[in-house]
Amino acid sequence: MICIASRVPDPAVRRLTVTLYGYAFLSDLVLLYPLYVVFFADTGLSVGQIASLFVLWSAAGILFEVPSGAWADVLSRRLLLCLAPLVAAAGFALWVLAPSYPAFAVGFLLWGAGGALVSGALEALVWTELDRLGAVGRYARVLGRARTAGVLGVVVSGVLAGPVLAVGGYPAVGAASVLACLLATIVATRFPEHRAPAGAGEPTPADEGDPASTDERDLGWWDTLRAGVSQVRTRPPVRAAVLLVAVVAADWGALDEYTPLLALDTGVGPQAVPLLLLLLWAGVTVGGLLAPAGERLGGRGYAALLGLVGVALAGGALLRHPAGFVLLAVAFGAAQLATVLADARLQAQITGGSRATVTSLAGMATDVLIIVTYAGYGLLATAAGNAVAFAVTAGAYLVVALVLLTRRRRRTAVPTAVAAASTRCPQ
Repeated sequence: MICIASRVPDPAVRRLTVTLYGYAFLSDLVLLYPLYVVFFADTGLSVGQIASLFVLWSAAGILFEVPSGAWADVLSRRLLLCLAPLVAAAGFALWVLAPSYPAFAVGFLLWGAGGALVSGALEALVWTELDRLGAVGRYARVLGRARTAGVLGVVVSGVLAGPVLAVGGYPAVGAASVLACLLATIVATRFPEHRAPAGAGEPTPADEGDPASTDERDLGWWDTLRAGVSQVRTRPPVRAAVLLVAVVAADWGALDEYTPLLALDTGVGPQAVPLLLLLLWAGVTVGGLLAPAGERLGGRGYAALLGLVGVALAGGALLRHPAGFVLLAVAFGAAQLATVLADARLQAQITGGSRATVTSLAGMATDVLIIVTYAGYGLLATAAGNAVAFAVTAGAYLVVALVLLTRRRRRTAVPTAVAAASTRCPQ
């Protein structure tokens, strides 16, 4: 009877995954993505003003990240996934209807809030539903494919943005971006959600034996937030998984913003830059699709994967040649795979009713590290150029790989030492 109950109802899993992939694709099918910096410049903003908008955008993400994660543990996660594209759409509409620095600032606040509503809620909903269906082992591959769907949305938006701009100008680009967000909201209404309301239902099998699991079902927003923070603070495996997600995702996420400058430094003209960047996105796509194979990596294999990311990033940048973007594509693909696997590890460590809160804490840590990386890269690039700054920043992956290997050796050394001591004891 246990085997029959644990069988996966394929139509239910298919509904979840198809909805997820469609939502990820439409959420990133925003034609303003490749054009908003140009739009700001055409409106008359200075480089300093544009930079200040980026800081505001990142700050908004940090400000809303954790509170929205607690909301996702108390309220309907599907509801938040429906609201998120609408909030972003309001920001995009404001940009094209009243193009000015204040409107851009408010738009970035709304965009950051929309992203925060998704972060934590999406991963928690997918994990919970797969767990309910007995298919939680598919989480990494499902998340990898969802990330790939989002990459395809970015690629398609890059292809369509130019022609739409030529035909209808920025109003048409903004309208298309708002339409994509509205379609994403419609798709989000199809997400299944079977969580019991607060105070109802029994703990899931995964929660048995964890006293916090049942208690957290009756908590309000503030107590849920505190419970999530407490879980990260008091449980070393969860804390380590949060830090791993943050470091792995932040480094290449920040470096991605500087790849156009790195491409120009290779000597190619501006018209060739999109082609080199397309190569990187192809690598990211492959990395997401390799998640099922990546699940078979052990601790050493994962450390080797991070080492590959660091070496390929540094090598591709230091070549100072367009061919180096092949190495960078390999690095970005490996980094995408490493990020998906780190997220799967985090979800497997979380217990209780604060799953989205803990996931959002990882997102907040990622945002903070991205800002730190931006600042460090700027200083290094000013002193030594983009290639050196890229290579030095990529060294973080080598450091993390060494830390993981060192921790693994310590864990294996203790049982070995105990066994050796026991053999020396007199019988």
